[in-house]
Order: sequence, then C-alpha cells, then structure tokens
Amino acid sequence: MKAAYSITLLAAGLLAFSAPAHAAKLDVRIIESARRSYVFNNYLKGDDVRLESKDGHVTMTGLVEEYFHRSLAQETIADIPGVKSVDNRLEVKGSSPTANSDAWLHDKVKATLLFHRSVSADTTEVDVKDGVVTLRGSAASPAQKELTEEYAKDVEGIKGLRNEMTVAAPAKAAVRTTGEKIDDVSVAALVRMALLLHHSTSGVYTTIATRHGVVTVGGRARTAAEKELVTRVVKDVNGVKRVKNRMTID
Repeated sequence: MKAAYSITLLAAGLLAFSAPAHAAKLDVRIIESARRSYVFNNYLKGDDVRLESKDGHVTMTGLVEEYFHRSLAQETIADIPGVKSVDNRLEVKGSSPTANSDAWLHDKVKATLLFHRSVSADTTEVDVKDGVVTLRGSAASPAQKELTEEYAKDVEGIKGLRNEMTVAAPAKAAVRTTGEKIDDVSVAALVRMALLLHHSTSGVYTTIATRHGVVTVGGRARTAAEKELVTRVVKDVNGVKRVKNRMTID
C-alpha cells in the first residue's frame, strides 16, 4: 500500500510540474501563430502590436495605423487554437474618426476593397465629401470598375457615389488568384471582417469555419437571396478557395 501511495504522489507531482510547462508552450505557440499569420504579415505589418498570452488568455497592446486594424487583429487572434479570451487594448495612431464622418466612411470603403481579390484597393483612390464617395484611379476591366462601385455603395452611411475610375489595358491587369496561400486563421478573420463591413451582410447571423481555404458558413438567413449574397461576398475574400454555405433560412 505504501508503494502504491508513493507512486500516486509521484504521478501527482509530475502532473503539477508538467501543467505550467504545457501552458507555457501553448502561449508561445499562440504568439508564434499570430506572428506568422498572413494578416499580421500583410495587413498589420506597419503596426506596433504587442502580444502577451497567459494560459491562453491573450492581451494586445500597442498602436495601429487604422481603426479597423484593431478588430482585424482581434478576429485573427481569437481563431487561433488554444486562445480562451482576447483583451484588446490596441490604440489607433492619432484621433479615431467620428462615426459616419467622411474620414470614417473613407476608411471603411478602403478596408472593404482591401479584403476582396476581384478589386484593387491599391489602384483605387477614394475621396469622401459630405457622405458622397468619389472613386478614381484605374480598374483592370469594366467588370472590376463596376464591382468596386458595388462594394463601395454597400458601405453603411454612404449617401451617394460617383465612379470616375478609368479602365486600364487588359494586359496590365493583375488580379489575385483563388489559389493564393493564406493560413486558415487569417482567411476566417478576413471573411468575418468582410461580412461585417458590407451593410447588406453585417446584420446576418453567421458562423465561420475554415479548413485549407475552404470556408463553411453556418447560421441563419432571412431569405434565399440573403444567403446567396453571403456566399457571393465570402467567395471573393482573399484566400478563400471554396464556400460551403450551410445557413438555414428562417
């Protein structure tokens, strides 16, 4: 009996010793996963985001260039395996734009264009005055020009839109392919942000799961048209290879 009791104590001691070590490895893995993610290396590469993880509870501090970067960083971290909670203490450089101001609308339009591969935020100039958006710059095709306008129009708060974009020669078009390699954590974060930024899908209840670039959408839609719209928005998000829409219609 004494020997069995000693073995039990030894096993308990080993478990107590290994638990903190396991937690420490988990925290290191969480931070490394965030740092390696496509979102952090592309969308947040100019930001000063500091991460601290303690037993899966992550705290973010530092400065970001754009207001939507706060939400994008949080969405990315929250989807990493092992993360239990995210305390977002990120601050925005300068003063944050007032809701529905011209600066606010400008940032939302630019962010919307950034998340979709069929349009080009880099070659699209966005100007907002009194809630009216003017698009300038170049599009790779008439279809891209039209889609850019469609995405911009769907930003909540826009009062009007003028599309003054020019169409570049087709040979100069450089559109991302659906095979672009982006990690699943980043894809899920980009999808959630895209759905949130589009006024037509921001109020739709969805759940997002991503595996090898294939996005499975769950949740509820009010109509078949709303469900189809979610599919269309998600399908054009950077890194998405295929969409399985399993939403139910109320």
